[in-house]
Amino acid sequence: MALSNNVIGGINLGAVLLSIPIIGTGIWLSTEVAESCVKVLEWAVLMLGIVMMVVGLAGLAGALLWRVQQVRVMIFYLVAMLVLIVLLLCLVVLVYTVTLRGHGNVQPNRSYLEYHLDDFSLWLRRRVRSSRIRTCLSKTNVCARLNQSYRMPQDFFNAHLTPMQSGCCKPPTECGYTFVNPTYWISPISTAADADCTRWSNDQMQLCYNCDSCKAGVLAAVRKEWRAANLILLITLLPLVALYLAAFFAFRNAKTDQLFRRYRQGYT
Repeated sequence: MALSNNVIGGINLGAVLLSIPIIGTGIWLSTEVAESCVKVLEWAVLMLGIVMMVVGLAGLAGALLWRVQQVRVMIFYLVAMLVLIVLLLCLVVLVYTVTLRGHGNVQPNRSYLEYHLDDFSLWLRRRVRSSRIRTCLSKTNVCARLNQSYRMPQDFFNAHLTPMQSGCCKPPTECGYTFVNPTYWISPISTAADADCTRWSNDQMQLCYNCDSCKAGVLAAVRKEWRAANLILLITLLPLVALYLAAFFAFRNAKTDQLFRRYRQGYT
């Protein structure tokens, strides 16, 4: 074939380099509190990036070290990368679809937003569990640091809380609890407004971790993280497709040149 091993190596090197932001995105997701309470996207992204890097390194080694047949190296690259690109595209579309819904709700006389579980996609709702959230949040200071930052009720009500703080560290506003500190509230006479009103506990190891509002807060944080990660994946996907097309057309042109060369040799 007319393709040199250096060209094949360069194409595979490009795949290796483009796998780095994908792996980096998976590592970043694994460090985020909300994603660690769900653990869905980080593993998919990490595995996809690692496999892509392995494919690129294998093709690079085959082209530059082992000097195997160029046709085999290119066919391996084209088939493997096509599968990975399709999987990455499916992942991007899935994340975009399941994160379309999930905006916060404005509350009267509050600067922070509150979140309802029904506002999120069914696919996401099925992947969040109170037991996992409780275990996850008990290892952090997501709620504890609120007591250090806000002493007065008005300061707390004017705060811009994170979705997890809003959903997991306090009772829903509609329950009518009286503020003592951000994680300690006095119960009203009637708490029948919402099921979460009876799930709230002043136990600092429980708070509203069993509430649907906490699940919604976690999903709101996950939604924000996933949309940021999805943007990185989409930006990576575009040059990856361009690299694949360049490799495909280079391979096709080389095969065409080879056929013409054999054809001419047959008539000389």
